Amino acid sequence: MADAIAASLHYLSIFVLFALLTAEHLLFKPQMDVASAQRLLRIDIAYGVSAGLVLVTGVARVLWFGKGLDYYLHNGLFHAKVGLFLLIGLISALPTLTFFNWRNDLLAGKAPQISPAIAKRTIWVIRLELLLLVCLPFLASLMARGFGS
Repeated sequence: MADAIAASLHYLSIFVLFALLTAEHLLFKPQMDVASAQRLLRIDIAYGVSAGLVLVTGVARVLWFGKGLDYYLHNGLFHAKVGLFLLIGLISALPTLTFFNWRNDLLAGKAPQISPAIAKRTIWVIRLELLLLVCLPFLASLMARGFGS
């Protein structure tokens, strides 16, 4: 039963992560009002928290509920999956820093000023994150079927 709960929490945190990133993509615009910018900043914080939950529940599954630590440590696809997740985390720093730089404007009640270059970069980084996130379940399903060992 604990295995099913751990798996469900892991999957749920992944769904929330993807939903929040999709919300960021839909909400981000080159011209933003104060309310939308504040909402986007809160969504980005929740995205970071959900990424942490994905990581914690994934580690719990590896250590206590999965196929055993040796299976995962000797599986190349597991390393690729973790590496891809970490890459997504690293590139997600770019939009996060962009949103974080708005804090002074938002505290003053002003809408953030976004240059066209930063807006374009932010949109493409979010899209790249979404694309890479879509690749993770494919690696996971291959790994679960014994590939990569």
